[in-house]
Amino acid sequence: MTAFVSLCVLIVIAATFLTLNALDINFPYDPNEPNLTQKLLPPSASHWLGTDNLGRDVLTRLLHGTYISLAVGFLAVGVSIIIGIGVGAISGYFGKWVDNIVMRVVDSIMCFPTFFLILTVIALLGPSIWNVIAVIGLVGWTGTARLVRAEFLTLREMTYVHAIRTLGQSHARIIFRHIMPNAMAPVYVTAVLGVAGAIMTEAGLSFLGFGVQPPQASWGNIIADGRTYILDAWWLILFPGIAIFITTLSFYLTGEGLRRAFAQKEAAK
Repeated sequence: MTAFVSLCVLIVIAATFLTLNALDINFPYDPNEPNLTQKLLPPSASHWLGTDNLGRDVLTRLLHGTYISLAVGFLAVGVSIIIGIGVGAISGYFGKWVDNIVMRVVDSIMCFPTFFLILTVIALLGPSIWNVIAVIGLVGWTGTARLVRAEFLTLREMTYVHAIRTLGQSHARIIFRHIMPNAMAPVYVTAVLGVAGAIMTEAGLSFLGFGVQPPQASWGNIIADGRTYILDAWWLILFPGIAIFITTLSFYLTGEGLRRAFAQKEAAK
């Protein structure tokens, strides 16, 4: 039930993002247009979540910041999942020296603190949403690779795989048609959890000034703008924090629900 509620929350968030982005709606105000006569107003009937130091409506900026969070989350995880599946499949299927070399590379990458590695690369490449997506995706594939490798090491020894090999099927056909569909269950869970992690990473980078650049709205840079006024304008910190919390918690609970569902399915076999 918890996972279902979390999934519904994610659907609502995604629908809001798609509607605003597809129709180019500035609701209820323009997210980037300053109005210094309205700056730092507390939540009211006209500005439900208050305004920031430039008089911009916080609710509008939060809604448009959803675009950044979901775009970074899904695209970065998509990149990491594709790389992780490919690397893990090759390593687990061929084994022996191929597996040893690939796993040593994976272990070497995992030795670096991920966030600081991303921070370093972004500092060198320059802050932008596309750099953030690319770097998170290129750094975050190691966990998926290890999961897929473990599944392939088990599945390649199954009787049906040996039977397919005797029929002369190519390695590519065996990997992608016969083994990979049965190895994807943990990848789905990892992907959902990875989106939450990517959203948190983007928020951290934007907070530090290495992510999405003003005036474009992002949950992280909204909090960064509000830290100077934390005692006078609490709403600039509270509401973006709640948005990040609810979204990431929903992804985590949905992922946990998927994990339990797949575990029950395996136990029933």
